[in-house]
Amino acid sequence: MDWKIELIHVPVTDVDRAKEFYVEKLGFNADHDQRVSDDLRFVQLTPPGSACSIAIGEGLGATLEPGSLDVIQVVIADADAVLADLRAKGVECEGVDEQAWGRFITVKDPDGNTWTLQQLPDWSQGAQAAQG
Repeated sequence: MDWKIELIHVPVTDVDRAKEFYVEKLGFNADHDQRVSDDLRFVQLTPPGSACSIAIGEGLGATLEPGSLDVIQVVIADADAVLADLRAKGVECEGVDEQAWGRFITVKDPDGNTWTLQQLPDWSQGAQAAQG
């Protein structure tokens, strides 16, 4: 039986500002933006190439404070290319952190939620192909 993570809530203070950042700066696809009522707005955004989306909005019942999320890690193909692209779009991010288990970039959204972008090391490519 497969279990697939398909949606992660990201707490934000300003939905429109966050949506603009994720779509215009990070290149996420704006899948859905629905105001269900005066108290409920659901926005679903998906990173390019990802099977998992994020949800931002109003009245979604989140208990996390905006800016407190720091546990999402995204796999990227080329840390140098992604870093250059993000900086060209005006996104503040830390430079590439070289580790034995990958190359990492850290990005914060306008509320301070932290994303870690990881380029997998070359030795992991064989393991990924075998699982594929």
